[in-house]
Amino acid sequence: MDRCSQIKASVRMEEKYAGMCLTFDRNDQSLLDEVNEAIVKVNKEMKMTPLIWDNLNNKTLYVEFKEDVQRDSGVYFEKLLRELKIDKCENDIFQL
Repeated sequence: MDRCSQIKASVRMEEKYAGMCLTFDRNDQSLLDEVNEAIVKVNKEMKMTPLIWDNLNNKTLYVEFKEDVQRDSGVYFEKLLRELKIDKCENDIFQL
């Protein structure tokens, strides 16, 4: 399912850092709830807790890993994308 019109996902990976940016309509409460529930579910499955922060001005949610934990972030991001039924990322770079 192509959900790019609802949720735009971008991933950025560097040495000792990995991040995913999810941009969506923050006024759609059901979509916001779905994203938050997906993060909680994947956190439990993976036994990982990334840093989560949002930018309300850009209607964006950031999921980040730093240091040694970022090695397993690719699997985490893939599970999160599957959970949200997103089949592709917008691109591999996001702007902070």
